[in-house]
Amino acid sequence: MWFILDGDDLIFNTGEATVKGKALRRDPRIALCVDDDRPPFSFVLVTSEASLSTDPEELIRSATQISRATMGQDRAEEFGRRNAVPGELVVRVTPTSIVAERDLAD
Repeated sequence: MWFILDGDDLIFNTGEATVKGKALRRDPRIALCVDDDRPPFSFVLVTSEASLSTDPEELIRSATQISRATMGQDRAEEFGRRNAVPGELVVRVTPTSIVAERDLAD
């Protein structure tokens, strides 16, 4: 899963009909864990309640920014528009708790 930062918020897109989309509609509590599995190992765990949006402008904006990181500047708008379609959700996570550890094996 790719996400972008918007101030202190993490933003990602997912489909409304996916398991993730349905679960977030049912219960917006979310925990995101990013780990570095290379020694000496590190992780960040973010917990929050997600807010969901189907706003077309917000979908285009987030999908284009995510595409910029994954596909490069030259194709960002093309892939952003391709991915910002009806049935997609913008998921905004404003952290309420952050736990991070680095260099666990040291």
